[in-house]
Amino acid sequence: MSYGYFGPRGTFTQAALASYLESNGVAAELERSVPFSTVPAVLDAVMSGEVDFGVVPIENSVEGGVSATLDALNAREDLFIRAEVLVPITFVLAARPGTPLESIDAVGSHSHAWAQVRGWMSTNTPAAQYVPTLSTAAAAEALASDDDVPYQAAVCARMAAETFGLEVLAEGIGDNASAVTRFVVVSGPGKLPASTGADKTTLMLFQHDDHAGGLLALLEQFAARGINMTRLESRPTGVAMGSYCFSIDFEGHLEDARVAETLKSLHRVAAKVRFFGSYPRADRRPATVVPTATDEAFVESQTWFEMLRVDS
Repeated sequence: MSYGYFGPRGTFTQAALASYLESNGVAAELERSVPFSTVPAVLDAVMSGEVDFGVVPIENSVEGGVSATLDALNAREDLFIRAEVLVPITFVLAARPGTPLESIDAVGSHSHAWAQVRGWMSTNTPAAQYVPTLSTAAAAEALASDDDVPYQAAVCARMAAETFGLEVLAEGIGDNASAVTRFVVVSGPGKLPASTGADKTTLMLFQHDDHAGGLLALLEQFAARGINMTRLESRPTGVAMGSYCFSIDFEGHLEDARVAETLKSLHRVAAKVRFFGSYPRADRRPATVVPTATDEAFVESQTWFEMLRVDS
């Protein structure tokens, strides 16, 4: 199998891929993995068959959903999530060897990373301006190889600093020590991962039109079947101002009766349902299922209904 990831080398996404491959006993395949400069480029490589799987960030515990990934997935057909990986996020401030901290007046990094170190930076380098980059590792790579970059330090992972030969000026500079980023492994069409009892399903839902109670009508389909959502975000459709679709993660697998019934109802009430897959949760936490939402409860209700039809 071949893998692509949001690069360059040294990104947290590469660390996520390494963790995924190690957990599946194929760590050696990391050497053949291919970095891509943007999330859309990773997904396009999967669609074209250039790589079999792509790894991209989708959610951060501090900043929420990664818009670039949510929108890129939504804009492409026949892409499915096969697994998720959780990576604790620890940032360092890195610079070319010999650079004193007090000389830094500009820092490069990705916008999500900068949002997570803003407090530390304002205290320790209050005069430093932020320069956006495509990724934290891209900031480190450019600083190490290009004398004309408009910043003297980069906020990145320690792995990126070491990869590109930078000196670590400060460690653990994140404002939230428990920050975690969630990454997903994406592929083209194929058999879904089997149900484990500790699964997630990801959807994108579209309304017929914008009206009072429109979102409620969608969410009621989950509540009525005892399904717990783990993420809900609105994203603009691009059709018109105020036109939004909804990206949702929830507990359960397509093979679960409560999930199947929910999807059928959503297909009935929504203008469009994009199904991005059912896959094992990274934390292996089983879904909380109330007695009235178990598979057995759905089978019993179907049996009762069939008996009514026979008796009538």
